Formats: sequence, structure tokens, C-alpha cells
Amino acid sequence: MNENTIKHLEFIQNSITRMNANSFQIKGMSVTITAALLALYASSDRPLYIFIAIIPTIIFWFLDAYYLQQERKFRGIYDDVAEISNEETRVVVRLFEMPLQKYCGGKYSYWNVLGSRTIWPFYLFPIVFLLVTTILLSKCVMLCKLL
Repeated sequence: MNENTIKHLEFIQNSITRMNANSFQIKGMSVTITAALLALYASSDRPLYIFIAIIPTIIFWFLDAYYLQQERKFRGIYDDVAEISNEETRVVVRLFEMPLQKYCGGKYSYWNVLGSRTIWPFYLFPIVFLLVTTILLSKCVMLCKLL
């Protein structure tokens, strides 16, 4: 492998690292905003705040999936430049080129990434928890008003 190819692989690896860091930060922001809305509920006793916490969680799920998709595309480019991918599916990548548009469908599909086992449990479980909690607390509030 020549020096320019190694430099190209370093550029690609830096992009992969950036996408991974963005994904990590999004997960952190999701937890922080959800916790803040739960704190608002605790201080006001209004189940609406718990329900509202679902919205940013869904938004962050979609945003996190976008960064994971980009990361997968850069990994595909890396594999093709390093010539470690399958020869039948290998995309020709010129030196210092990062053709993300050539990597689509299959494992690079946004919807495939959205349902990836590395991403959906982190977002779906809190959404279900928040939804069930909102329903239960709303019913408790209605029962308390009746009594």
C-alpha cells in the first residue's frame, strides 16, 4: 500500500470517528432532555411533560440513525480503498475521493439503520416506558379527581 492510500485511509477513519462521536453526543443529549422533562414533571405533577419527552426521543432516534448511516457509508469506502471488501461488491474509489452517493441500499439504507439492533433498543424502550408511564399517571390523576 502506498503512502497516498494510507493518507486516504486516515482521512476516511477521521470521518468515521467524527460520525461515531456525533452519534454518542446525540445519545447523551437525548438522555439529558428526557431527564429534564421528567424533572419538570416531578416539580409540576403534570403527566403531559412525560408525554412531551417522547417527541425529542423520536427526533434524536432519527438523527442518530442518520449519523450511523453516514458512518456505515464511510466504513464501506474504507473497506473498498483498503481492498478488504468482497471483490464482487467492491466500488472503485479514486484516490482521496469519498463517494458516499455510491453506497446506498442494503446495509447502507436509512431504514435498515433506523431498525438496527445497535440503535432501536436505546430509543424504543424509553419511548415505550414514557408512553406507559404517561397513560398510567393520567389514569391515576383522573381517579384522584373522582375520589
